Amino acid sequence: MSGRLAKWAIELGEHDINYRPRTRIKGQTLADLLLEILDEGNPAKERIWAVEEVLANEDSWTLYTDGASNREGSGVGLILTSLVGEEVTYALRFDFHASNNEAEYEALLVGLRLAKQMGAKAMTALTNSRLSANQINRSFKTRDQRMERYVRMVRQLIQSFRQFMIKQIPQSENKREDALSKLASTCFDHLSKKVLVEVLSERSIDERQVNTLTTTGPTWMTPFMEYLQRGILPENHSEAKKIRIKAPSYALINGELYRKGFTAPWLKCVD
Repeated sequence: MSGRLAKWAIELGEHDINYRPRTRIKGQTLADLLLEILDEGNPAKERIWAVEEVLANEDSWTLYTDGASNREGSGVGLILTSLVGEEVTYALRFDFHASNNEAEYEALLVGLRLAKQMGAKAMTALTNSRLSANQINRSFKTRDQRMERYVRMVRQLIQSFRQFMIKQIPQSENKREDALSKLASTCFDHLSKKVLVEVLSERSIDERQVNTLTTTGPTWMTPFMEYLQRGILPENHSEAKKIRIKAPSYALINGELYRKGFTAPWLKCVD
């Protein structure tokens, strides 16, 4: 073996390669082992946030999240699945520096917002982050101010569901989300078009709150809504003709007026 190593050293010497012994990886091995060990047998660390009783046939979704942070950037990956087999795959890249813990919280927040938009009634969040799972379940204390703001925002979103549970799972059971988060944190040019990738410019806890203003009195949408709901047209003949021509481009969904698009999604109309 010494002779073969010497021959390879001579052959590779022209490439200016430096040989260095590998350092011990006991510390990293211990960290990986602790990450894989779950807090089993302690029911206090798995809390079910129940607001109302959820029926078996109601919308119940499962969220798998993972975050990654390295020198090239930070990103998260998440997969949202329902009982009927629907699946949403999502990757998110950050324009700001985020630690691994912050990336895990950002992934959870994005997943909860998606589930809320999908109309989920019951949510089960599965993450390999022991810190986020136990901080939300109040098993761990939040000593950092930024982490406390993340926990507060997550608990506010939890109120949108009738039932919520967060649980830590081994990293070996979160491989798809781990791959998505690592791809999003480096470069996502080669990702499949089926994977939705979004760039987050600022932290979720730093977003400005926008107040929804309810207007009193009629707006430009009023004639369209009255015509679509009850078939009522303005008394003015020219205005009635315009409403009748433009009305097929609009639709009422849950009491909100939307404009149809040929190549774009439905656009919500505002006053």
